[in-house]
Amino acid sequence: MQILIDISIFCLAYLMSFFIRFEGLPSGSSLKQMLVLLPFVVLARTLCFALFSVYLIIWRFISVHDISTILKAVLAPTMIMIIGRLVLPDSLTLFRVPISIISMEFMFIMIGTLGVRILWRLYTEELKRGRLKDKASSVQHTKALLIGAGMAGNMVARELIQRTDLGVDIVGFIDDDPKQRRKQVQGIRVLGNTAEIPAISRKLGAQEAIITIVNASSKEILRISDLCTEASLKVRIVPGLFELLDRRITITKVREINIEDLLGRSAIQLEKDIDQVSGVYRGKRILVTGAGGSIGSELCRQLMAMGPRELVLLDKDENSIFEIDNDLKARGINGVSIHPVIANIKNTDCLKNLFEHHKPEIVFHAAAHKHVPLLEYNVTEAVLNNVGGTKNVVEIANASGVERFIFISTDKAVNPTNVMGATKKIGEVIVQGMARKNGTKFACVRFGNVIGSRGSVIPLFEKQIARGGPVTVTHPDVKRYFMSIPEAVHLIIKAGTLGDKGEIFVLDMGQPIKIVDMVKTLIRLSGHREEDIEIKFIGMRPGEKMFEEILIDEEKTRATKFEKIYIAPPAEILNGKAAAHLQDIIRAADAGDADRVIQHLSSMGIGFHREKF
Repeated sequence: MQILIDISIFCLAYLMSFFIRFEGLPSGSSLKQMLVLLPFVVLARTLCFALFSVYLIIWRFISVHDISTILKAVLAPTMIMIIGRLVLPDSLTLFRVPISIISMEFMFIMIGTLGVRILWRLYTEELKRGRLKDKASSVQHTKALLIGAGMAGNMVARELIQRTDLGVDIVGFIDDDPKQRRKQVQGIRVLGNTAEIPAISRKLGAQEAIITIVNASSKEILRISDLCTEASLKVRIVPGLFELLDRRITITKVREINIEDLLGRSAIQLEKDIDQVSGVYRGKRILVTGAGGSIGSELCRQLMAMGPRELVLLDKDENSIFEIDNDLKARGINGVSIHPVIANIKNTDCLKNLFEHHKPEIVFHAAAHKHVPLLEYNVTEAVLNNVGGTKNVVEIANASGVERFIFISTDKAVNPTNVMGATKKIGEVIVQGMARKNGTKFACVRFGNVIGSRGSVIPLFEKQIARGGPVTVTHPDVKRYFMSIPEAVHLIIKAGTLGDKGEIFVLDMGQPIKIVDMVKTLIRLSGHREEDIEIKFIGMRPGEKMFEEILIDEEKTRATKFEKIYIAPPAEILNGKAAAHLQDIIRAADAGDADRVIQHLSSMGIGFHREKF
């Protein structure tokens, strides 16, 4: 049917061009030319449409890309006719079609072939809309403002217009770009800027606002959210850039605003370095220790998308390994071999067998005990796992000739006041000491708190708010740095391509946030007023600091070629005193002597001290 329709258009376009050129039926040689060439032109155009795969295009889904395909198919015979007109001698007048006829025929064919396809798409979409309207008649409709008239706004608007069953009626766009004002996107007008949200929403009776800015920063989202709250609008948002790395999430999956949007969503250019970074990991055998944890599992997800040959998932928790193994396999990325391994990094024989069997070329060491107050009561286990386990992984990786080794550290390793931070600092010492000995490229990456990790305060606060309070905060002035898990992991993967001789890379966490302010934000996001939920101050817990150390000091740190990744100052290089105590502190931990462990931590020259409150 498509071929027959196109043949009819080809014939009509060709004949119309002659009729217009001669203002009626041509005569003499021109009539002969029209009749003789007609079957050849139609045959050539039909063959070109077949060769350029035009007949594989489904009409109801025709897109801009398909238009370019049709253009190429139409242009090929047209160019041959033009060349014939310019090159052939006068003796072959029959084949020298006038340029005016060639031009008109090209234009008519483009209009005709594209027109019928676009009309069919419009017809099928209207039928679909009609069915959805019938379905939507029982759905309660809300009036919505779309904030952001860019590409994401266009996609969301198109989806909502087509999906009338979703019950969202768009009343207008809001955009801060003055050039967009009074313009239209999908037939919907840009009404004003974000400062005008309260006035515009009252005028139009809007009930909801959808933030359609993919790369909006946390600060920008918070400002818009406050304006929408002032206007009594329910606020939703499109996924952020890091969420879009997950192939199962699309821009049009609008969702509620969460704490990550307000505290950990960063406006960063992902696509700028992604090819360069992926090249380091593509085709490699990669081992991730602690693969079932918050950071480890996200590392596996993002590394998976970079096309490694093998991904070895190591963790001592079988449930966590089961979950991340299933998650990765459900993504259906072909060519990546996934190997889930349940093992403890304290077991050297098991680690040796793993390295001999899988021969990893790149290692991300994320396995560690991380809960600060809990480790204050379990000092020996903290050392056995975070120090002894790290020592095992580093030494066996080194002996196995691993190409790259990336150690996941923490901001708490800077002037540590708790056992967890001290053990991670010793881990850095171990990595830097080994980095001096051979060709393996070692690196350490430090960053602060990540939002949504297991054991973090945010899930606890959310549970307390859900119960009606009180929300327990240690101190009214305590501050912390925050970053979303996907962004932290993205930067870790980038930093892993830079490491060479044990450099310590620090991630720019932005500005520290008062915990009490974060709690108030969570209360508002939960639909409560701040005064409805009590905030109770319970005092600092063992090992906690009032303020985290500044990771990025412009006078001391050096920038790298990647945005938001810096190199710590040279003073971080291994202190020989720490290495001298290494075996002693592991033996003390193995003997269960917590007091002797604390004595060694204080004598190692790593800056370990306890804060008093």
